[in-house]
This record gives sequence, structure tokens and C-alpha cells, in this order.
Amino acid sequence: MERIYMPSNLKRRISSQSLWVLAGITVLSVGSYLVYSGVFYHFGFPLDDAWIHQTYARNLAVRGEWSFIPGQPSGGSTSPLWSALLAIGFWLKLAPYFWTYFLGGIGLWLLAVVGESAVRQLIPSYCPKIPWVGAALALEWHLVWAAASGMETLLFSLLMTVSLVQIILGTEINFRLGLIIGISCWVRPEGITLLGPAVLLNLLTRSPWSQRLRRLVNLGVGFGSVFALYLLFNLFISHLPFPNTFYAKQAEYLEYLNIPFLVRWGREITPALEGAGIFLLPGFVITLISAFRRRNWGVVVAAAWVLGFLAVYAWRLPVTYQYGRYVIPSMPVFFLLGLMGLAKYSSLANQYWQRIFSFSWRMAVGAVLIVFWVVGAIHYARDVAFIEGEMVSTAKWVAAEIPPTDLIAVHDIGAMGFFGNHDLVDLAGLVSREVIPFLRDENQIAAYLNRREVKYLITFPNWYQQLTRNLRAVHSTNAPYAPVPGEGNMTVYQWSGP
Repeated sequence: MERIYMPSNLKRRISSQSLWVLAGITVLSVGSYLVYSGVFYHFGFPLDDAWIHQTYARNLAVRGEWSFIPGQPSGGSTSPLWSALLAIGFWLKLAPYFWTYFLGGIGLWLLAVVGESAVRQLIPSYCPKIPWVGAALALEWHLVWAAASGMETLLFSLLMTVSLVQIILGTEINFRLGLIIGISCWVRPEGITLLGPAVLLNLLTRSPWSQRLRRLVNLGVGFGSVFALYLLFNLFISHLPFPNTFYAKQAEYLEYLNIPFLVRWGREITPALEGAGIFLLPGFVITLISAFRRRNWGVVVAAAWVLGFLAVYAWRLPVTYQYGRYVIPSMPVFFLLGLMGLAKYSSLANQYWQRIFSFSWRMAVGAVLIVFWVVGAIHYARDVAFIEGEMVSTAKWVAAEIPPTDLIAVHDIGAMGFFGNHDLVDLAGLVSREVIPFLRDENQIAAYLNRREVKYLITFPNWYQQLTRNLRAVHSTNAPYAPVPGEGNMTVYQWSGP
């Protein structure tokens, strides 16, 4: 077994010139999204959930407590590690924007470097002057959108990719790999799925059973030492082993489980194919077929993880909104295996027609990559405009116009928590976990709001039609970027019961 593949070794595998090229492409890629967003409407984040992380980070940095509402510890942050990293930005006076964008850009750059270095090691004939594999990752629109989203998505994607690249390269299943997998769970609990390919590769490796057992023990100790702390942290904060979001999201979309599983699975696969991914699918197949023929089980189990990760979401949380943001962490591995297939085919193209096809394939991937990178920038700017125009503007109005002693019920709590100073009832259950059992029952929600003596309800009119039917609207954003034309703007209602 060769030694473990870690980011600290990357500079010996890729030239400093390529590192700088990828850094420049990353800055251009993410920077263009931010600049266009600023020109289009405003700087910000394309998801209200990003403000949840910012609120936890600020309270950790300023108050030294893990809370969304000051003085009330809660498990509303899906990613404790990401929120903790964001807290550094508040200590450095670089929050909430610059530090967050910086972390996202660094994550995208490292992801590109890991991918470029992996292909150079796996395909010796791949040694271009321009690191086009890494460049493709740095320009892929889902990943750029995620890098500028303010969310933990790119950090989680990086940890997933680093772990699976180690597995693909056939490096030893050991304590350090278990440690990385354990750390990934602090970013998102789905990191535990990485144990599957690690254990499977260990079982498929030809070696004495005593060595296989030793490797499993080392893997388990590395993982368990970090994961146990994660469980204890959640138990201490919320008396549950996982963050509230782990339970709330599954409850919110429970009705989606009535859709046939294969249909759900197909929907989870689709986002990765929206863009250059559709042209990388043949490369993914080529890589997988070659791996089977050569018994390269590392590639096989990595590909199996991609499909399995999507299957887990199809099984428990079959949603694909916001460009499949929950399954974006599986995309870099899919793209990497597809790019490996493209690089391998290009290196073996000897006949004239093969060289023509190889060139055309690379040009098609590049052209579609650039087109969707531009389309992604437009989507990003519109998403930021929606959050800024609806959630952020409403939160600022509430902070200025509603007495801080009034209790407010709201579905999207991120911006409301960051910019406001009110006690909140979270109708999505991320902070107010007691609403999780009746998230979709408007009669029970109404009774609960009455018991809590809520003064105002803030939501989009079509989200809770029964609750808002007879309520008096006291404020509406009238912003031009509502989610769907005709659905109305975020509205502040005076709560009086349905």
C-alpha cells in the first residue's frame, strides 16, 4: 500500500505553476459571480439558511454560546464545524461577507487541486501545461454557486472528495482516513456514508484477514474518536444525537416518500447532469468499465458511493430544489470520474477518427461548461436578489418597526435571527423542535401559536393558506424577485388566530 493521500502532499504532485493557474481561475470564477450579483441587485447569500450559520457564528464569537436566539442553546445548525469557522470571521471583523466568500473560494480551489493531482497520478499520460481537469472543477457552475452560497456545501464536498480520492488511489484504510470521515460528520451527518466504501475496499483488498481487521480497527478508532464527540455535542445542546435539522427536514418532506423510489432516485441523479455533467457521463462509464476490468476496486467503490449517496437521499429526503443543493457534495466525485474517463480516452486515441472524436468531446465539455457557468451566475444573482429582497428586507423592517418584546412566528428564520432582535417561533422546526411532529398540520400550528401568544406571523401567503386566510397584513416587501410570479411577496401578518 502506498502512503495515504493527503492535501499536504499535493504540492509534490502538481507544479506550483498549476497551483497558481487554478488559484487564478478560482478567483475569477467565484469573483465573477459575486461581482455580477452586486451589480444585479446586492451582495448577499442565495439561501436564507446561510444566515442561520452566520447567527450561530456571531453568537459563538460575541457571546461564547451555541445558540440562535441569544441565551437559548439549540441544535439548529446542521454544520457545527462550518459555523465555528465562520465565527473566526467575526473575531477578525471580516464577517459576514468577506470571510465567508474567502472560505468558499479556498474550498473550491482545494477541490480543483485535489482533482487535478488525482488524475495526474492515475493517468501518467495526462500531463498538460494547463491543468484542465482542475479548471473544469473550478468552473463547474454547481460548485461555484455552492462556493459563494455561504453554506457548508463546499467544505463538505472537499472532505468527501479527499476521502474518496484516497480510496480511489488505493491508499491504506487507516486511522487518518477514519479521522477525516469523522471530521466530515461535524460538517454534515451524511459524512458517515463514507464508511461504506472504506470498509468495502478493505474487504476487497487481497491481504491476510489479520491485516484487514487491523485496518478496520484503525479506521474505527479514527472515526469513533471524532464522531463520539459530535454525538456528545448534540446531546448536550439539544438532547438528541443529531442536529434538529436532521429530523425537521425529513418531517417537512415526508409526503414525497409516496413517490416511487426509482423516480425519486432518478430525480436525485438529474441535477449532476444539468451542465457539463451530461457530457461527462460517458467518461464516468468508461472509468467504471476500465476499473472493473483492472479490478481497481477503489474506483468501483467510489462510483458506488456516488450512486448510493443519491439513493440515501431518494430514500429519506427526496428533494432537488435549489439545483440539488443537498446532493452537490456527490457531484465533484462524479465529475472527477467522468474527467478521468475523458483524459484516459484522449491519451489512448491513436487513430485519426479517435483523435477527432476526442478533440470534439473535450471542446463540447469546455463549451457547455462555460455556457452553464454563465447561466449559473445569472441564477446566483437572482437567488441572492430574492433572499435580499424578501427575507433580509423583511428582517430589517421587523427589527425597526416591531417591539422587541413581541413574539414572532416565521418559517425562514435565518435573516430574521441575524438582523432582528426578537424571540422567534420557528415554523420549520430548526430551532423550535417541538413543532416538528405537526409541521404540515395548520390546525395544530394555529393552536400552538395561540398557546405561545404569538403576535405576528411572517410567511409567504401561499405557504400557509389556511393560517393566513383571515389575517391582517401589516407589511409586504413588494420586491420584484418573488420565487414564482403570482405567488406573492413575504408578508408580515398580525396574528389573531384563524
